[in-house]
Formats: sequence, C-alpha cells, structure tokens
Amino acid sequence: MNPLYVSGGCAAALLVAGGLATPIGSWYNTLRKPSWQPPGWAFGPAWTIILGLAAWSAAIAWTAAPDAAARTSIIILFAVNAACHFLWSPLFFALRRPDWALGEVVFLWASLVALLIGLWPISPFAALLIVPYFLWVSFAAFLNWTIVRLNAPFA
Repeated sequence: MNPLYVSGGCAAALLVAGGLATPIGSWYNTLRKPSWQPPGWAFGPAWTIILGLAAWSAAIAWTAAPDAAARTSIIILFAVNAACHFLWSPLFFALRRPDWALGEVVFLWASLVALLIGLWPISPFAALLIVPYFLWVSFAAFLNWTIVRLNAPFA
C-alpha cells in the first residue's frame, strides 16, 4: 500500500477527530483573547496544511527508512505525536480547561522536537516538513498561555 495514502488517511482521521472534539460554543466565545489571535476561520486551513505536510513527511520518512527498526521508530514518533495532538482539543474545549491544555501542549511540543530529531537522520526533508507544525504549535502554546493568563482561574 502506498505510504502517502496511509499517512494521508491518518492525517484526515486526526483532522476529523480533532474537529469533533472542538465544540466552539458560548463558553469559548466569552473567553478573553489577545488581539493578535488569528480569526477562527484560519485554524481549519492552517491545521489542514500542517497535517498534510506531516502526512507527506511520514510517507517520505517511511520510504527512506533503511530498515524495519527505522520504520518502527517512525510509526512510534508519529503515533505519539497524534495522541498528543488529539488530546489538546478535548482538554481545552470539551472539558473547558485551557490550563490543563497548556500543560498538555508541552507534550505535543516535545513530540514535535522528537520528530525533528528522529526524522533528520532518515530524511532531512521529512524533518523539514515538520517545521511549520513545530512553529504553529509554538505559537499556539503562547496563545494558550495568554488565554490562561487572561481568564484564570478555571474550575
């Protein structure tokens, strides 16, 4: 099976699951947010592009992997990242705990650092495709921190 179809399907599933776990309602709309927060409509296209690049990265790394052990490492790195990616939305939106999401985003960010480090020896290009994801999550973490600072305490 073509690795791009598999990784693309996984990325699409993550997009759908993340969207379903992100109920935007009156609670979110009443939160104080910084003036520099991107408009709500920008998040869907941003995540679609970012996860598309991650899927491409996974397919390239899989194809470039020299052996089964490297392919296993690639699966583990992307699976951990997917779990960390998915957990953030329910914490922030469904449970209404931006403070817990802020704690979790550290793990998401670390999973991206692990991807960058783990993919580089296999395929520098695959690692570079993760950079926009890393930058966006770094920005999103700062946005999350700002929302916590503007609205805490949460209970």
